[in-house]
Amino acid sequence: MNKKNLVVCFRAAPVEERLIARIDKAWSSTLNIVNVGQSEVADALLEADFFCGHAKVPVDWEKVVKQERLKWIQSSAAGMDWCLVPATIQSDITITTAAGVLSDQVAEHGLALILAWGRNLRSFIYDMRVCDGNPDYRSFKRKPTFDLVGKTVGIVGLGGVGRRFSQVVAPFAGKILAVDLFPNNKPEQVAELWPADRLDDLLAVSDVVFLSLPLNEETRGIFNAERLAKFKPGALLANLARGPLVVTDDLIKALQSERLGGYVCDVTSPEPLPADSPLWDFDNVLITPHVAGQIGWRFDDICDIYCENVRRYLSGEPLINKLSFQGKKWGFPLRDGSVPLWIDVKKIYSTRQSINRAKYDFKNF
Repeated sequence: MNKKNLVVCFRAAPVEERLIARIDKAWSSTLNIVNVGQSEVADALLEADFFCGHAKVPVDWEKVVKQERLKWIQSSAAGMDWCLVPATIQSDITITTAAGVLSDQVAEHGLALILAWGRNLRSFIYDMRVCDGNPDYRSFKRKPTFDLVGKTVGIVGLGGVGRRFSQVVAPFAGKILAVDLFPNNKPEQVAELWPADRLDDLLAVSDVVFLSLPLNEETRGIFNAERLAKFKPGALLANLARGPLVVTDDLIKALQSERLGGYVCDVTSPEPLPADSPLWDFDNVLITPHVAGQIGWRFDDICDIYCENVRRYLSGEPLINKLSFQGKKWGFPLRDGSVPLWIDVKKIYSTRQSINRAKYDFKNF
């Protein structure tokens, strides 16, 4: 009997053999592992029984579903808009996400962007590198800075990233507010956790607004001109989730009118952002190229959750971060106690101590 196919695709190049060995061991070598890069993943998925990874290229999901061959998708990303189309949402394909796997890194990157914006590092770094025609002199211009200390920080979406961000920003913030579809289990550092329908109340009083929402049909373009007008004048918007949550043209107008004090992001719409976009030209905008999760050992962490889920799959235990039908529509595992979440499980399951992470330095990124 032929082995079933497991397609693995994390990035542009095939996955390192040491990680494939971990995955193969988890399946007790019962599957044929097809290790591909992004240029091959769309075709490989047409012959896949299982998939672990993240397709960053167009995939004919309707054809994949009609074949009734693919049984389980384990995403290597938290955002699920790449595969949650009507065909897969309505299908019987089991889908589990990597929500919470990179929450430490994304939260830290968000804090770094906010602090860099507040300390006006964009301007100072530019001045450091521009010589104004004189190679022997660099002219620094003294400019005002913004203190995060004592400010009200609003978090929109209190999942794995939002909760972790509330922890890392807590030493700075005067008050932390949050809104979420599941306004329960309020973290100690969050002063108030409100239901999602109080988003506008949060915007009206927050000095910094941090987005950690999934992208779905309900959230696409949620930050349009009408909503941006609800912000406290001069507030900073930080988008560490998905670019299309914010309507770019409306954002530009809000910045031009100085309704918004600034914008920092690791995601854009479109992505990559065109070179002629006006967003590049604002002194109060900081953009990084979707790199918040680019820690050197991220794929080891993805293997942690996948190998644990394989163990559960084979033993019939509940899968971590499994999407219910409603979860497929929203793009994240429901935080209502119906499924185990990685942000909880990883506290007791981790191979991190066995990995020699000293080799992951800047020159290897």
